[in-house]
Amino acid sequence: MEIQDPSEPIVIGDYVAKSKLGEGSFSVVWRAEHRFTGEEVAVKRVDLTKLNRHLRSCVDAELSFLSSVNHSNIIRLLEFFQDGNFLIMVLEYCDGGTLASYIHRHGRVQEHIARRFMQQIGAGLEIIHANHMIHRDLKPENILLSGSGDDLVVKIADFGLSRKIYPGKYVETVCGSPFYMAPEILQFQRYNQKADMWSLGAILFELLHGYPPFCGRNNVQSQVLRNIKSCTTLPFSGPILQQLHPDCIDMCSRLLSINPVSRLSFDEFYKHSFLRGP
Repeated sequence: MEIQDPSEPIVIGDYVAKSKLGEGSFSVVWRAEHRFTGEEVAVKRVDLTKLNRHLRSCVDAELSFLSSVNHSNIIRLLEFFQDGNFLIMVLEYCDGGTLASYIHRHGRVQEHIARRFMQQIGAGLEIIHANHMIHRDLKPENILLSGSGDDLVVKIADFGLSRKIYPGKYVETVCGSPFYMAPEILQFQRYNQKADMWSLGAILFELLHGYPPFCGRNNVQSQVLRNIKSCTTLPFSGPILQQLHPDCIDMCSRLLSINPVSRLSFDEFYKHSFLRGP
């Protein structure tokens, strides 16, 4: 891609970038508009020269998965193309920002709102796992919101670390965000889709409290792991714990089980009484 004058708008295919939404080590995401229709979209530009074999396989898995699904709780891929050394992904634009920004603005949410978010995240995760995929980076920053008020729709996004995993198989690559990474990953052990279920539990806890269950200074993995291992019970806030229904506490506790064998599977999560409401 040619270097453009900073004063000139950035044009990517048929799209004009309006503002930067985010930037990673090998990709940039812009809010953009179609030059002719005015349609608002998100454009993700991936620098293929910065990808090693593992990261390239993750990008290929992301493209394959998003090209094959159409679900209200998964970000929709509108089109993709290559421009020189860059892969361009055109995605639906979500005007509600991220779940992380929502929590930052509102603080902890009421239990019925947490339930609604978990129902929708769970619906998206069901499709992911049914396609023999593991997301590996579920966190509030990677969950987008569309709409407003009671009509908010959550959409799982950023599949850059996702990959295929078939029943009975395990993977070993250490990746993700430490506050939401399952302890088996933090301990460099093999893992499967149950790692996504831990992330789901960490998100539920954060919705209820306004902060993740296990933290560490500067996001250090070893410190997060020590904090997980040192807890005999989940670090629920006393005043918040008194307000929670036993079903909510049970789901959160079983999702955040250190032992993946005893952790809720997706089927157990989906059938849990908390999701059905009072």
